[in-house]
Amino acid sequence: MTLKRPMIRHLRSLLACLAIALAALPARAFETAASAAWVYDMTTQTVLMDKNADAPLPPASMSKLMTINMLFEALRDGRVTMETEFAVSSRAKAMGGSTMFLQETDRPTVSDLIHGMIVNSGNDACVVVAEGLAGTEEAFAAQMTERARALGMTSSTLANSSGWPHPDHRMSMRDLGILAQHLIEDFPDYYTIFAETEYDYKNRAPDNRFNRNPLLKLGIGSDGLKTGHTQEAGYGLVGSARQGDRRVIFAITGLPSEKARAEEAERIVAWAFRQFSEKTVARTGVRVAEAEVYLGDADTVGLIPAEDVRLLVPALVQGGMSAEVVYKGPLIAPVRAGTAVAELIVHVPDLPDRRFALVAEADVGKAGFLRRVTAAGWSLYGRYFGLPAS
Repeated sequence: MTLKRPMIRHLRSLLACLAIALAALPARAFETAASAAWVYDMTTQTVLMDKNADAPLPPASMSKLMTINMLFEALRDGRVTMETEFAVSSRAKAMGGSTMFLQETDRPTVSDLIHGMIVNSGNDACVVVAEGLAGTEEAFAAQMTERARALGMTSSTLANSSGWPHPDHRMSMRDLGILAQHLIEDFPDYYTIFAETEYDYKNRAPDNRFNRNPLLKLGIGSDGLKTGHTQEAGYGLVGSARQGDRRVIFAITGLPSEKARAEEAERIVAWAFRQFSEKTVARTGVRVAEAEVYLGDADTVGLIPAEDVRLLVPALVQGGMSAEVVYKGPLIAPVRAGTAVAELIVHVPDLPDRRFALVAEADVGKAGFLRRVTAAGWSLYGRYFGLPAS
């Protein structure tokens, strides 16, 4: 049920005033030149842009992030260390495209291979990792697909470890964004490697030693993740940038040139940070509403946020924000303080609705015998005469 109408009006008025205070001009949606894009504010868990984000597309070298993830997980689980050496097969050595120029006599360490995949975008390094962890690249691709599903990447099917063109090798921009978030949150120590701008294994790749990420040297907070390009996919980038307390991740693809990719990525970062501001609209422990309680020693209980309600608000909003509190009620006593019993749903123009848990502010015990008998009598009376029970 929805809370009493006066309370909903109060909440809507409160949030609308905040929106009006920010601006009164209409919002203008960002129009990206990418064929598919997904932009996400990690700090407030807000999707800022979704353009064909769930379409399974050729990811090119951006799919190397999944190979890197599998190696990071092997490190985390203790199956390998940074000093573990891998063998280089003739198949790995023969890989074309971008490589770190491995030879069959080499024994690169896990550290070497991570740098080779991230900085050099080494196709040979990916095959070495695949064969070293799973025996064959085919088996590794199957493992990656299974792991992707477990991470919530529902539009991804991996056919190889490097992103080499293959009709069955597909990932969506949303899935690449989910993967980026996983790498950032679960592997903070290893993630710093994505910001390294140069690596040259045994001085073999003077012309391929630079990181292709065009944002790393711009001073805009960029610290990852991976570019990609094939003729079929066009130019793409999975990127992340941090400014102040906010971190934004994005995945784009289908750009016509390296220059266009760099320009579009920079535009997206600027838009994400400059066109949205973070606001705290309700604080932990401060009552925002009340819920009715049936057969309790109190008729109502206060509802408070389980955590601060922080929102991204467009700098130029059309109309105001609104909010409503919903719960299944009345609540049945006893109610324990801190138990999640309701939701605060906030509607922000041009953004998905945000939902926040509300918990009971205090304990509400069961009513005494006389109160229960009275409530039961009113209930029977209401049913008989078709009237409310209170």
